[in-house]
Amino acid sequence: MRFTAAQVEQLAKDFESKTAQQMLEWALEKFGPKVGLASSFGAEDVAIIDMMVKISKEKTHVFTLETGRLNQETYDVMDDIRARYGIGITAYFPDQKEVEEMIRARGMNLMYASVENRKLCCEIRKVHPLNRALASLDGWITGLRRDQAATRADTKKIEIDSAHGGIIKLNPIADWTSEMVWDYIKKNNVPYNKLHDMGYPSIGCEPCTRAVEPGEDPRAGRWWWENAAHKECGLHFDPVKMKKKK
Repeated sequence: MRFTAAQVEQLAKDFESKTAQQMLEWALEKFGPKVGLASSFGAEDVAIIDMMVKISKEKTHVFTLETGRLNQETYDVMDDIRARYGIGITAYFPDQKEVEEMIRARGMNLMYASVENRKLCCEIRKVHPLNRALASLDGWITGLRRDQAATRADTKKIEIDSAHGGIIKLNPIADWTSEMVWDYIKKNNVPYNKLHDMGYPSIGCEPCTRAVEPGEDPRAGRWWWENAAHKECGLHFDPVKMKKKK
């Protein structure tokens, strides 16, 4: 199923006044199991999982990128989610040969040496598995929020993902705040990653994520040794959108 740019532009306007639940209802009705949530099991994602299961457990498709460098607490919440909702979680692993060649050439902790190295590690461990995950889907769902980072400030609730064959990308909580996410989690008793209780507002791979100090930007704990302008891993890079900005 494909939508034209004009159709998606109109949907984006319509969805701006819709709730996250209404958007997810539309997506599951329109795409069924051909739409999936890309989950890193942070607060935003577990809230969306709870909403999806309440709409249709049968149509809820959740996948994750198993980089091989995640925190134990992330694995724990994956199992908690499985047990709580009775759903499967599809894990996509990086290509073994690519990882072996990268580490052989640049070292186990190559990400600290340069932005180039870190982006290569993200590409092999995250971007390439995402490409495989999305190859059979008509749309995917994310937990992106506009106030997470300057690079996400113009996130629309629905977009055409030109980086992945023109499929639909849905960001149902783009207009939520962190307070709204946590209010939902607490009211609905949703299992969440215990790293959040240890000062981790944003969670990625273990070597590239740390707790933040009070008053620090929520994304300050991600790739903290880099300039803030570089702080994306490439999962949400869209060459068409970048070209329009220029």
